[in-house]
Amino acid sequence: MTTMPPRPAQSSAGSAPVGTGAMSFVPPPISKMEDTGLSPLWLQDLVLKIMYFQGYMTGFRIAEDIALPFTGIVDQLLEALKREKLLEVRTSQMGLGEGAYVYAITGAGIARAREALDRSQYAGPAPVPIAVYNESIRRQSRGRFQITNRLMRQVLAHLVLSEKAYSRLGPAVNSGTSIFMYGPPGNGKTSVARAVGNLIQSQLMYIPYAISVDGQVIKLYDSVNHQVAPEEDATPMGTGSLRTGARRDPRWMRIRRPFIVTGGELTLAGLDLVFDDTLKFYEAPFQMKSNGGILLIDDFGRQQVRPRDLLNRWIVPLENRIDYLALHTGRKIEVPFDVLVIFSTNLPPRELVDEAFLRRLRHKVEIGDPTYEEYREIFRRVSGQKGVQYSDQGLAYLLQEHYIKRNRKLRASHPRDLCDQILDIARYMNVEPAMSRDLLDRASDSYFVEL
Repeated sequence: MTTMPPRPAQSSAGSAPVGTGAMSFVPPPISKMEDTGLSPLWLQDLVLKIMYFQGYMTGFRIAEDIALPFTGIVDQLLEALKREKLLEVRTSQMGLGEGAYVYAITGAGIARAREALDRSQYAGPAPVPIAVYNESIRRQSRGRFQITNRLMRQVLAHLVLSEKAYSRLGPAVNSGTSIFMYGPPGNGKTSVARAVGNLIQSQLMYIPYAISVDGQVIKLYDSVNHQVAPEEDATPMGTGSLRTGARRDPRWMRIRRPFIVTGGELTLAGLDLVFDDTLKFYEAPFQMKSNGGILLIDDFGRQQVRPRDLLNRWIVPLENRIDYLALHTGRKIEVPFDVLVIFSTNLPPRELVDEAFLRRLRHKVEIGDPTYEEYREIFRRVSGQKGVQYSDQGLAYLLQEHYIKRNRKLRASHPRDLCDQILDIARYMNVEPAMSRDLLDRASDSYFVEL
């Protein structure tokens, strides 16, 4: 059984809007059965499945659960089900209309509901047709978004990066296609990707809860990866709008543009429609859930499948901006591929792919080790944030004794980790956390391991 997503919290009066921008697509309101793009018989089965699981329900509650207006659509569905003696009215309240009636499923209704459940156990918000979803993604294309040098520096202000990295990241994000981000571990590749993701998420878009393809359902909304955004008006998705006809199609959800992260758990099967043999409906793959936003493939090269096989899967979508997904019936469906894919890896590029594959990845950005001056700036910022007394003399001692003499590489993550070590040791010794030689030696000895 499918549950409804949480309703978005309403913004308080006078609060700033959440990164609204100009919405290029708003689902138009629907007022009659034909507007749904779905068969009335299919919608009747959906109502019966919900009634089978829920028991007694008012007409307004049914409308809320299937995310369709009561007037003009749900009232007609209930009337047809009553005529066929699949539902019956148990109680009614005078003056509140048919939406307040309490409905119950009959024995014949239970039998038909079970037949419908044998085909699919999906029982949630009514889906939208695949053609409508595809058009919505094209109209909300991320290609309209543009980042400037000034904006990029604001977004990455909390990080210390080289000028070379800045000059490559901006055009790479503007391309909206693919970025191959590489370099030694601990230098902020994931932090850079997340910062860009936060920028993208300041913009909003609409997605349907589910999609219909020839009577099959693909569940798109993911409560883990999609953040529901507040609506601009007071009750666009409330019960009142579902009673009288919504100001927009209530099957759609207003979300922040997606930023989805996947790592070592990614498989080729996870890049296609996932059919649940028990529930008999589909879960959308990562790249489809990421449409309109960013998909970060972290630790690229450490998946259980070969990097070459993963990149082969991406060739057509990256070049044509179209993806092809397979139903378990063998039918292929076409969906837009409006995703910025970021491949992030700690491994040398030559160990992952050859030149031909790298050519297909539009932008290559190296996030290398910090210089001594960049390392000093990182240490200064981190020590201030964590409450460790900073000292240039202490830093010079640390660099000489624990880096230069030991031929150790600088990493952008070291200042944070060393400050944490200093805090732990200082609390144990009951002394003030500072960059003294003693605390730096103890922190380095307990942190670094010779490989």
